[in-house]
Amino acid sequence: MELHKLTIHESHELLKKKEISSEELTKALFERIKNVDDKIKAYITLDEERALLKSREVDKKGDFSNPLTGIPAAIKDNICTKDLKTTCSSKILANFIPPYDATVSARLKTGDVVFLGKTNMDEFAMGSSTENSAFFATRNPWDTSRVPGGSSGGSAAAVAADECIFAIGSDTGGSIRQPAGYCGVVGMKPTYGRVSRFGLVAYASSLDQIGPITKDVTDCALVLNAIAGHDKLDSTSADIPVPDYTESLKPDVTGMKIGIPKEYMGEGIDAEIREAVLEAAKIFEKMGASFEEISLPHTEYALWAYYIIAPAEASSNLARYDGIRYGVRAKDYDDLIDLYKKTRSEGFGAEVKRRIMLGTYALSSGYYDAYYLKAQKVRTLVKRDFDEAFKKYDFILVPIAPTIAFKIGENTDDPLKMYMNDVCTIPVNMAGLPGISLPCGFSQGMPIGLQIIGKPFDEPTILRAAYAFEQATDFHKNKPGI
Repeated sequence: MELHKLTIHESHELLKKKEISSEELTKALFERIKNVDDKIKAYITLDEERALLKSREVDKKGDFSNPLTGIPAAIKDNICTKDLKTTCSSKILANFIPPYDATVSARLKTGDVVFLGKTNMDEFAMGSSTENSAFFATRNPWDTSRVPGGSSGGSAAAVAADECIFAIGSDTGGSIRQPAGYCGVVGMKPTYGRVSRFGLVAYASSLDQIGPITKDVTDCALVLNAIAGHDKLDSTSADIPVPDYTESLKPDVTGMKIGIPKEYMGEGIDAEIREAVLEAAKIFEKMGASFEEISLPHTEYALWAYYIIAPAEASSNLARYDGIRYGVRAKDYDDLIDLYKKTRSEGFGAEVKRRIMLGTYALSSGYYDAYYLKAQKVRTLVKRDFDEAFKKYDFILVPIAPTIAFKIGENTDDPLKMYMNDVCTIPVNMAGLPGISLPCGFSQGMPIGLQIIGKPFDEPTILRAAYAFEQATDFHKNKPGI
């Protein structure tokens, strides 16, 4: 049996029956990482010694009633893990070791999850390809000449290449869903406020959200069960009861109404991707749902408003990296101002500097009303579009991205072209909605991602729809030949 290929629920059954141990499973994952990660580059930091120690502790306890107990997982490198480096793939935090756990990390540890290590990402989550990491680019397991998506590209690639059983990512404009789509796995951005952001290194605080990246929909529900819920340490965390998401795993969408917005299916979307989404809609129709074309008229403005709001929040959030309190400090400087300048010049990469400058400009005196305030008004209009649609439809189907995963280096000289990759995912963050990505086809041998968008805090409906689609198709059973 190739243990690294197991899902959470398959591993859990074997652990519960004592047919395998957590130590055997953890060792199998590290063996897999040693065999393939030179080609994929999913991990920045591995924590083998502590992971094996943890797995032995779990085996000794022998209580596998929790479905995540003893399961090896990977964590995106912008989520704090006590005593384990959290770099955000940035030189400025290259040696930062958090003295505390993010709430999500703490909840997983409470469930006796085994942490394998930290995964690569675009620096401070700013990017769509994981090429903006200060350390190295991660590669797509389906074709190592292509990107895995971003910014959670390391987490998605690690799941697709069977280098972990599941991974945790973060999503500010599509950073879980887009790489999950590019790598042919399942990724969910929960509703804003559903999962605590405490200990997530902030990029754009009104948009950031933590979520699972898994091998199938069942695993997604299991991880969401573990990390969702109110947290008094996060003032934006919603104090709303958390259902058991596994109860949504029913292959039944009878009577459900699906909206397919024409703005997501027109110019700029590859024909094969458009066709795959329409075929997915027909599969839902065969299962008893109905679909029709709808309009979300302010969609075309969402991308541009996002690239005002997110950089503005980033310029404020990243002001704390000054060489005094965190990470790297410039060595040669004349005075305090020179220290700030040199530390930030040496510590931040080009894309982070670009977004800080964009955001600082948008917030500057005389331009605030013209840019930031106007972008916030657009955000309200985008949300109203969704609110109106959800009065009539149970969920919305759209592509994850306009294209399949592109070649490494193909878009690095054209930031606007790179930003366009987020056009199908950003509106969900702007409106604070839940969205899930799962495979729905292939083009040129690469996975195509389907996105299911739901009402606020209605993760059960999109999990149910995703599970029904997964049970009716075989796309998730295909694996990269690495």
